[in-house]
Amino acid sequence: MKTEIDLYVIAKVREYRLKAKHTQESLSYTLGYTRTFISNFENAPKKYNINQLNKIAKVLKCSPKDFLPQDPL
Repeated sequence: MKTEIDLYVIAKVREYRLKAKHTQESLSYTLGYTRTFISNFENAPKKYNINQLNKIAKVLKCSPKDFLPQDPL
């Protein structure tokens, strides 16, 4: 089950992905994963780990911190 922080992080990754004009599929391929990699997080029970967030931040040209809330939830 996804927690409040999981949902926040997933929403932020999606926000940055859309700003960068990446589809779920294009970001997945750019990261070197299968086409459903990002979809598995946005639409299924999977949760990102810190290494995945770091890789995504590199591609989206932001900091992994950008995916986290400023204050605890």
